[in-house]
Amino acid sequence: MQVTSQQFKTKAKAAIADPQLQSALQKMQVGAVGRRAEAVQDLPEFEALRDKGKQIKDHTLAHLDYYLTEYEKKVIASGGKVHWASTPAEAKQIVLDICASEKKALITKGKSMLTEEIALNDFLIEHDFKVVETDLGEYILQIRGEHPTHIVTPAIHVNQQQVSEDFYKTHTHLDPKRDLGPAENILDEARQILREQFIKADVGITGANFLLAESGSSIIVTNEGNGDLTQTLAKKHIVMAGIDKVVPSFADAGVLIRLLGRSATGQEMTTYTTVSTGPRQAEDLDGPEEYHVILVDNGRSALLGTEFQPMLRCIRCAACMNHCPVYQAVGGKTYGWVYPGPMGSVLTPAIVGLEKTASLPNASTFCGKCAEVCPVKIPLPDLMRYHRRDEFDRHLNAASTRWALKIWAWLACKPGLYHWIINKQIRLLYRLSHKHGFFKRLWFGNGWTQFRDFPAPQKGTFMQQYRQKKS
Repeated sequence: MQVTSQQFKTKAKAAIADPQLQSALQKMQVGAVGRRAEAVQDLPEFEALRDKGKQIKDHTLAHLDYYLTEYEKKVIASGGKVHWASTPAEAKQIVLDICASEKKALITKGKSMLTEEIALNDFLIEHDFKVVETDLGEYILQIRGEHPTHIVTPAIHVNQQQVSEDFYKTHTHLDPKRDLGPAENILDEARQILREQFIKADVGITGANFLLAESGSSIIVTNEGNGDLTQTLAKKHIVMAGIDKVVPSFADAGVLIRLLGRSATGQEMTTYTTVSTGPRQAEDLDGPEEYHVILVDNGRSALLGTEFQPMLRCIRCAACMNHCPVYQAVGGKTYGWVYPGPMGSVLTPAIVGLEKTASLPNASTFCGKCAEVCPVKIPLPDLMRYHRRDEFDRHLNAASTRWALKIWAWLACKPGLYHWIINKQIRLLYRLSHKHGFFKRLWFGNGWTQFRDFPAPQKGTFMQQYRQKKS
């Protein structure tokens, strides 16, 4: 599921012409953006928390080897096991080895972008395991054979009627005359189906929002409670997390949790914040018999010490994509991999390779809104610019683009000639517009005028008008 430049452009055109998707994206703009604004306004110390969150993540990344080692020691001390995976293939093989004793096991999964990243579901199904996503959005996508298009609300592109139709097709053992019109009926049915899976599950797999070095604990935040049932009812609990998820202490995680809920959904806190430490102890009433943590690198360590290291601060809140005018126009499918929006435009090329994804860092207006709302202050526009620089240096962009940039750079170094040419172009466009102030068609701007008018320049340049006004 890797995107190419041409695929991105093709998918973007299709997304813009999709009325259902556009309706869903408009609702997201009102809902997610508005709720976040209200939540931030109600917390005067939010900016101070952002500074603190950035400081925590920067400190941890600067000493990542130490905190990962401490985390491993504490997990082992609590009776759990830690596995290290450099690549997706290694991570999947570790999961397979852990599940091997459970022949044709039923595996329930909590929401995890990392398992999407390594394509774990397909791998386990190929090896005769039954895998059931338990997050409602992920479950809907699983029965539809689709992938998430948003990292917090994965099925944002699917409407209620489609969900009803999918449930009728999939849950054939239930009364075909049942009413799945009301949303609460759909939720009740999902709850009924998924609870059966929780009870039968042999293995539960979850992601982790944070890993605590001081205690060897993992923390997940959810609004549905499916994460709790996934990790407490199955005999084996597997936590899959990137090496960037570790933080020093619960106090540090508390700061980031306060930022996460407000940035992601506009909540003060998510409904469930669950801390897990090791397998079931003698005095525990429930919990897994085995507790495994798989720490996955998959290109993350290669970002340390580079200009892309700030990307490892990301806490997967999706605020950047909720506010991004490009994501708001084309949705998540267009980006072609598990991470859409501005954070995906930085992270996907870093993991998958810029040669396959060069279109992504170019899919930005550079309005800066993503950096403005990022809870840990990742300079996303700057990181996309680094990718664009590498694209140019490695000759990955089109020859016409390279020549246009070279000509512009040559002219920009000759101010007199540059201003003379710009002045001539402005006057020509002013005359061609017939003084209407806009163009409905412009041969070199078809990408713009296909959807909107192109504003015509005024008579002179800004500096000429400024000098005239001053005189």
